[in-house]
Amino acid sequence: MYRPSRRHTADLTPTLQRRLLPVLAALSTALIGTLSAALSLPAHAANEADLAKQLANPVAALISVPVQLNFDREIGPAREGTRMTANIQPVVPFSLNENWNIISRTILPVVHQSDIFPGAGSQTGLGDVLQSLFFSPKAPGPGGVIWGVGPVFLLPTGTNSLLTADRWAAGPTAVALRQTGHWSYGILANHLWSMGGGSGRDINQTFLQPFVSYLAGGGWTFGMNLEASRDWEREQWSVPINFSASKLLKVGNQMLSVGAGVGYWIESPEAGPHGWRFRAVVTWLFPK
Repeated sequence: MYRPSRRHTADLTPTLQRRLLPVLAALSTALIGTLSAALSLPAHAANEADLAKQLANPVAALISVPVQLNFDREIGPAREGTRMTANIQPVVPFSLNENWNIISRTILPVVHQSDIFPGAGSQTGLGDVLQSLFFSPKAPGPGGVIWGVGPVFLLPTGTNSLLTADRWAAGPTAVALRQTGHWSYGILANHLWSMGGGSGRDINQTFLQPFVSYLAGGGWTFGMNLEASRDWEREQWSVPINFSASKLLKVGNQMLSVGAGVGYWIESPEAGPHGWRFRAVVTWLFPK
């Protein structure tokens, strides 16, 4: 966890909080409503197997816009804090030539948290943006390995001193996976170093995300991953294990994937999240 920086002198104004909270509430309602719709609106059978396979591939040539809602609890020194994070994660591929793609993956967090920092109350606003670019061959490599490498950037876009690391950071990122039969498995990794600027503390952090998913047919996918972060400055691990289920469906002409899952914090700093976490995801798909 980071400390408040001097760059931001106050929390969001009450007026701005009143504007953002209804947005989060509407987003939550939309997620729940779309999950319910999955029970009665089937996906297009001709496309669902291929789309499910592309969704399990972080560097697939598929435009998608996931909105991932996470709820974490038992945060802060007294373990009384909660955090709800809506990660808006557009994925946009670009064709460089007949052999290579570049895949842009963005994570824009919208956060509401309460009672995490003693005496600070609640905060609502934008967190820091994580931007990754993967250079990936269009065809799998030897052994069917799909891979991509490139840079990753942390942008200090947080709108509140308690929602930002207040430092620019950059480093390398890579992903490698195989898809065989109904299974997809692999690992995504990155490392960030602070680049100067801002008044936050130094960043020296590794992220590792091993993952496996099973395409069960009928548009259903079941998955498991770890989202392990190592803070080398403070010598701390943060490691939740996550389990999920998702379903492809079609609403009008729009293809969607909706899903939900639970997780558990295997390892966390003393002031970090503990216990169970909950997740819901809606992904808008734009296949070619």
